[in-house]
Amino acid sequence: MFRPKIPTMPTPTGVSTPPTVIEPTAVVPHTPTTPMPPAPVPTRPAVQLTPGTALALVGGGTAVVLVVGAVLVSLLLAVAVTGMSVAVVAVVLRSLLASDAKRR
Repeated sequence: MFRPKIPTMPTPTGVSTPPTVIEPTAVVPHTPTTPMPPAPVPTRPAVQLTPGTALALVGGGTAVVLVVGAVLVSLLLAVAVTGMSVAVVAVVLRSLLASDAKRR
């Protein structure tokens, strides 16, 4: 009952083909007969960062990180306050139910 049952490999049925032999071939390096065309010139100019642009990017990234951090901390604080209020309500209800049961 507790011994694993190992499946057996079924015997093949029908005609089986013998394996084919693959002959190795020589690798011949490609020698181009025509030269490669020159690379296309980009139509857009390359982005150049000036010190002012770099400072603006760093300031913008810092502002985004601070705003996202503030939102996440406020969400965590809201969850904590909600949990505490639910716990206080549970304690008050338990106290009311216990005092009601003692009176009877």
